Amino acid sequence: MKTAIMSCLLLALAWTGAPAAQAPARAAGLGKVPGQEYVRLADWAKGRGLKVRWLKPDETLELNNPASRLVVAIDSRQAQFNAVQVWLFFPVVAQKGVIWLSRVDADLTLRPLFSPPRSPPGARIKTVCLDPGHGGRDPGNQVGANQEKRFTLLLAQEVKKQLARAGLKVVLTRSGDSYLEPPSRPAVANRHKANLFLSLHFNAAGNDRSTVQGAEVFCLTPAGVASTNARGEGADTGSFTGNRYNDLNLFLAYQVQKSLTRTLAVQDRGVRRARFAVLRDAAMPAVLIEAGFMSHPAEGRKIFTAAYRREVARAIVEGVLACKKTVERGA
Repeated sequence: MKTAIMSCLLLALAWTGAPAAQAPARAAGLGKVPGQEYVRLADWAKGRGLKVRWLKPDETLELNNPASRLVVAIDSRQAQFNAVQVWLFFPVVAQKGVIWLSRVDADLTLRPLFSPPRSPPGARIKTVCLDPGHGGRDPGNQVGANQEKRFTLLLAQEVKKQLARAGLKVVLTRSGDSYLEPPSRPAVANRHKANLFLSLHFNAAGNDRSTVQGAEVFCLTPAGVASTNARGEGADTGSFTGNRYNDLNLFLAYQVQKSLTRTLAVQDRGVRRARFAVLRDAAMPAVLIEAGFMSHPAEGRKIFTAAYRREVARAIVEGVLACKKTVERGA
């Protein structure tokens, strides 16, 4: 009975245009995420022209229009936008028959996906800076004799070749086995006035090496919220240079993650947020790509082959070009 009442109330709000109750200024009454502003999911969906229905009563919701499909789960930060996993900052909350979405996710996670940013008139994406992760005294992840620093450079060289064929200018932060401090890497992109910055990496799992696999793409965490991955970023949740591009950071990360998971048919670990130094200091849209797990028995073997890295490069390039095509529309 509770399920039926909750379902009817949610769908009534979404379909009939019932007057919206005032969203609470803070979520203290929700008892889930103290201090966060929330909006009614049904009202937000109506404003986007989205239809709402339960996929699994009281657990999973689908919101869709002719162009987009969003799936969210109650008490979860996991969401799927057009079948690509995108991590929310705060869980979707249900209380007394009303479903709530955090305002920060409405504004900074979902809005850039439903309404992609557009370049100013005449502005074009012409130059891409590729950052092969690690190098020199920093080997990165190591599996047997295979060091991440070698394979990120090989991947960067292949991505460069394919981007150049697509007509883009490409610069690399390193072209050999040299070490650069993290802040020096976006500085290279800044000096060359690059339009996009891509830091290339491969992952490794400490445990469960036989099961942990897949691709994930990070973009910079907006000010005032915690990262999806907070390792080593400290307590500073303020604003950085890279936050000027929050919308395009997210949209670029989404397009690259979509291309990686669809082209390579790898596990989708999602679009995530972090305050990595290479993202904080970039004076242009930037992402950090974890293109697969060297530590996984099957995925690792593929990463160590040139043929598979060409496929990874192709997926990255297609993601970049998809982003370019969308943001330059009408420019």
